[in-house]
Formats: sequence, C-alpha cells, structure tokens
Amino acid sequence: MEVNIEEGWKKVLSSEFEKDYFKDLVSFVKVAYKTKTIYPPANKIFAAFDTTPFDKVKVVIIGQDPYHGPGQANGLSFSVNDGVKFPPSLQNIYKELADDLGNPIPTTGDLSYWAKQGVLMLNATLTVEAASAGSHQKKGWEQFTDEVINQLNVKKENLVFILWGSYAQKKGLKIDRNKHYVIESAHPSPLSVYRGFWGSKPFSKTNDYLKSINSTSINW
Repeated sequence: MEVNIEEGWKKVLSSEFEKDYFKDLVSFVKVAYKTKTIYPPANKIFAAFDTTPFDKVKVVIIGQDPYHGPGQANGLSFSVNDGVKFPPSLQNIYKELADDLGNPIPTTGDLSYWAKQGVLMLNATLTVEAASAGSHQKKGWEQFTDEVINQLNVKKENLVFILWGSYAQKKGLKIDRNKHYVIESAHPSPLSVYRGFWGSKPFSKTNDYLKSINSTSINW
C-alpha cells in the first residue's frame, strides 16, 4: 500500500504500512474525510514527518491529539496555522520559552520553524473529528506512532525526547535512556502547568545537551 510520506520515513516504516491494522486505519480515515469534517486537512496528516525527515530528527516532542477547532491543526503537535489564536497549551509553552531563554513570545503559532530544524512534532493520534476531542483514538494511530518512536529509539542515538504529561511519558516508557536524553515534566495545559511545567526549562536543557554532543542547538 502506498502512503505519501517522506522517503526516509517510508523506508523505516514500510513494513508497518502493510500490516492489517494500518490498512484498517487507512480505510477508516478515508471514510471519515469523505463523510465528516476531519482535522488536519488530509494533505497535512503526515506533515510532521514531511517537515522533519527521519535522518534530520534531533528532538521529539510528543503530543496527544490534533486540535479539533476550525483552522487550527496543521499536522504538527502543539502547532497551529499562522494567524490562528494560540491555544492555552501553546500560550504556556511560549511563556516557559520566554522565561527559559529570554526570548520574546513568537508572533506565530506555526511551529514548522522548529520542525525544519529537526524537532519532530509528533501527535500520538494523527487525525480527529471536528469538535470531538479523542474521536480517532484507539483506531490504530497509537500503534503506528509507537512504532515511529521505536524506530527512532533503535535506529538513532543522542536524540532528545521531550515528554510533557503522563500520556507522553507512558508513550516514551521504552525509550533507551542510555542512548537518548529524556526530559519529562507536567503538561503545559492550564490544568497541570503548575505541577512542574513552569520552570522545567526544556528548551535550554535541550540545547545544552545538543551542544554537549557537538550538535547544532535549536533556534527556538
């Protein structure tokens, strides 16, 4: 089965695309896009992979679901299209960024400029029905993105995994901490931001680690 995704990712995930669960997932998603309003736009489902090729990945930020409001989701976790009001979690990410690095708050919520530098903005579930959070969970996406993390864990070294909240932390349980650098904290959601997200300094920690392995730091 042909899946339109960046060539490096296609190579490491090709066997996954042939599995029955993934074929069932594709069938479900195709029907959903024809019969309902689904986010992100169909051509952006694999945007995280297309913007951050497999051989360029340096940092992985794991989210859960795409945003389910009009014009928000663009295929990158926590990111929204340029000109869209920042959702609460992204507002808090930017506040921590400003506190951590002294950067001004960005004027755009589009995080593709991170992705182009090697930050894989990976949601666990890659599609969602409009106004229905979690509606495409347990359809097969989680199994697929678990394999994405597995391939990164096994085939690469010295990645930074940023795991915000218990969901991302469970998804990252099998990451080899001897090969990779894992940053964990509370989720930037307004419900949990006071439980340890503020002051967690993920951006400076990431860059300090990248410098320590003689890699280029991220221009956050």
